[in-house]
Amino acid sequence: MGGLRSTGQMEWNAQSKAYLKSAWESVAQATKQPFNPSLLNRTHFDYNTYPACKAVITIRELQGDDAAFAYLGDIQKAFYTEGKDITSLDTLTHYVQGDTQAFQTFYQSDRAELLMQHDFSKARSMGANAFPSTVKIDEDGHMVCVSGYRSLEEVLTI
Repeated sequence: MGGLRSTGQMEWNAQSKAYLKSAWESVAQATKQPFNPSLLNRTHFDYNTYPACKAVITIRELQGDDAAFAYLGDIQKAFYTEGKDITSLDTLTHYVQGDTQAFQTFYQSDRAELLMQHDFSKARSMGANAFPSTVKIDEDGHMVCVSGYRSLEEVLTI
């Protein structure tokens, strides 16, 4: 997890909403994924990826990589197509498959915070500073970071 935006990094105003709407529409067009702009109608919103990243890391620690990947898809759908506030622990808990109490306990732990900071540092060291970013290991063992949406075919040719 890279933690693209933290609390207060993006002012919630007409200019930032227009930027997000344009960026999200471009992604929707390229990926054919649905996008619901209702979130942009909110007067106030802290566009903060920190809680969602921490939730994915929590699921990864409690249930493994496959569950974390599925959970990430669920909360991305909740945010982009359902307009849900995934900065809320209640919302993040709603999408947990399994022991929600264990999820909340670990989410609020020092260990979850430490693991998240480690993931953020690792992502930045790889050059992953945009969403989405894909890190590929080439045939010579070198890391190649690709920022922005790319099809699988494009990533494989890099």
